[in-house]
Amino acid sequence: MNRSLQQAWERLTIYLPVVLMGLLALGTWWLVRNAPKPQQPVQERIVGHEPDYFMRDFAVKSFDATGRLQSEIRGALVQHFADTDTLEIDQARMRSVNAQGRVTTATANRAISNADGTEVQLFGNAVVIREPVARTQGQPLPRLELRGEFLHAWVNEERVRSSQPVTLRRGADTFTADQMDYDNLDQVMNLRGRVRGTLMPAPARR
Repeated sequence: MNRSLQQAWERLTIYLPVVLMGLLALGTWWLVRNAPKPQQPVQERIVGHEPDYFMRDFAVKSFDATGRLQSEIRGALVQHFADTDTLEIDQARMRSVNAQGRVTTATANRAISNADGTEVQLFGNAVVIREPVARTQGQPLPRLELRGEFLHAWVNEERVRSSQPVTLRRGADTFTADQMDYDNLDQVMNLRGRVRGTLMPAPARR
């Protein structure tokens, strides 16, 4: 990868993983907190991979102390599986707004999360978008978009991985790779397979 592509990747990786993992953690944590608790069985029994509760056309929102909306998660169906203690969400739709007003959304055909939201998988048409952000100082942050058929995030470890092809767009720049592994703690982005990038010239200043 030439120097210009490397510099573009460095700019890109500043924002993507933290935004993705924060969004998924907020949404799934509030969903688990507000979901009904299954009744405990009177005596121990063999548990198969069957949902013990579900909700249809649900929406869960979280607010801060001032009443400002922080995150929202919606779906056509959410099911809890006691044997794996996981949530499976069909047609997952997530939205997060941070304290600075930056909006991030995520959608997927299906999402699987562990009970505390520390590990989340997105399947089928997975899209994460951070809307453009204007800044009082420095250049504005352009729109950032990540697309793939599969995204896997470990929130506490601050890692995002995809074993399938991904497409990343930052403003007018586009990058593709067969696989991606990002470690935010070590600030390392590992792209494997066929890695390609297209950099568009910056608009001329008036």
